[in-house]
Amino acid sequence: MQMLNISDLEETDKFRQLQSTLGERWRTVETFDNSDADILIIPSLSIDQRELRKVDGCEHYEERLLFSLIRLQNPRNRLIYVTSLPLHPSIIDYYLQLLPGIPFSHARNRLLLLSTYDTSLKPLTQKILERPRLISRIRQALRLDKSFMVCYNATQLEAQLSLKLGVPLYAAAPDLQIWGTKSGSREIFAESHVPHPDGSERVWSELDLAQAAADLWERQPTLQRMVVKLNEGISGEGNALLDLRPILNLAPPGGSHNERVAAMKEGFVRMRFQAKEENWENFSGRICELGAIVEAFVEGEIKRSPSVQGRITPSGDVEILSTHDQILGGPDGQIYLGCRFPADEAYRLQLQQLGLKIGRNLAAKGALERFGVDFIAVDPGNGQWEMQAIEINLRKGGTTHPLMTLKLMTNGRYDLSTGLFYSQHGRPKYYIATDNLQKDRYRGLLPNDLMDIVAHHRLHFDTGTETGTVFHLMGCLSQFGKLGLTSIGDSPQQAEDIYNKVVKVLDEETPSNNDNLSLLSECAIPITWEGWNC
Repeated sequence: MQMLNISDLEETDKFRQLQSTLGERWRTVETFDNSDADILIIPSLSIDQRELRKVDGCEHYEERLLFSLIRLQNPRNRLIYVTSLPLHPSIIDYYLQLLPGIPFSHARNRLLLLSTYDTSLKPLTQKILERPRLISRIRQALRLDKSFMVCYNATQLEAQLSLKLGVPLYAAAPDLQIWGTKSGSREIFAESHVPHPDGSERVWSELDLAQAAADLWERQPTLQRMVVKLNEGISGEGNALLDLRPILNLAPPGGSHNERVAAMKEGFVRMRFQAKEENWENFSGRICELGAIVEAFVEGEIKRSPSVQGRITPSGDVEILSTHDQILGGPDGQIYLGCRFPADEAYRLQLQQLGLKIGRNLAAKGALERFGVDFIAVDPGNGQWEMQAIEINLRKGGTTHPLMTLKLMTNGRYDLSTGLFYSQHGRPKYYIATDNLQKDRYRGLLPNDLMDIVAHHRLHFDTGTETGTVFHLMGCLSQFGKLGLTSIGDSPQQAEDIYNKVVKVLDEETPSNNDNLSLLSECAIPITWEGWNC
């Protein structure tokens, strides 16, 4: 099949012109959120597939955008949701039954589910582009003058599909995705005058990486550790920790630059890789494909990993949506496992201000839709937290669907003055969420089995009290023993208790003599609201 080349100037102009209609149709946040629209959901993880395969159950992550069904709360909206394989009917029923105030049948009639029936290891959007009849069916189902397309992340594939359908893409254009890479993030931070660790620009070879690391070491001779990152790694899986202390003897104080470069090459082989079964031979081979950076590791005895999420509307306005404290794990606490909302009161308003500065910079470059910024927060002992920006996610991420779940279940609002989320009844809400509740003993559970357990033990979300748990990634359960969930409470402690009750019940319902701890247990089980310092 002949595909469009969005890098061609003519096609780029067509894409930009089509995307500009978003702002012409929806000039304010209110009209965009409440309008009569047909929304095409393409939950394709159009990222490097070798990096993606480092995530267990990644083939089921197309389910994560099911929070988009919140749009069916508007009785005039219609949704088309496309996946590689058909979604289990129980999963769809589960989400539709969560919609408050909307009859199940009414919502279901406005939802069209389509599938490519293709399990190959390539992005979903590519599979759609290879099926012209499917594209034709999608186009026929849409009211083109009232449609827009939503995706997980935007690449040339999504731009090609947007042009073929004649439907504007609500996401940062492919040529802007550089600002969501590790090196692009550092440029944005520098332009926005946001504090961030010392480090390098993107390099494309092992030698250049060693040179950049040696330069960093010379600028900061007391540095103990560095982080080496593939430029397009995800969830920390493309990171490695370089400990300088074991190689000090190879480059003593006063040594030459060449000695430091040679020491770095030795250090690379010894690095601790965050992804399972990763090694230097494979990692170094990816540098010429993806590029890499090196930056100073942020040290600190009391350290956290907060983030801020925002949205750039079609009109160019920047809206802060939430702050979180991230739950990290892996060998050195660099892999994203989950989050808690909101971020600590000590710095959540500061996060909002930094997020606005970065968001306005991105908006000025033409970016659209979701963005998230990850930070490292260090308390030097005086209670004045110091923030260092780490990276930008110019896409939907692990903190997107928990917040949208909260909004779906409570029909509430985020308050900028406090950094809290209030339900429709005025109650502040809190949650703990994860994509990574994973245990061997959960393997073999089907979505229907989970529904039976949830119903029997009353683990579901209670619309009366506006507390409880909402599940996702249910397709991962049977093969990988992996589940996502968002536990919502009226206080941090209640959210924690609700989460731990779910884990306790699932463990009791799936006895095993050979059980591995969940990934979240790399920090602590049971989860405690305070003291996350992984």
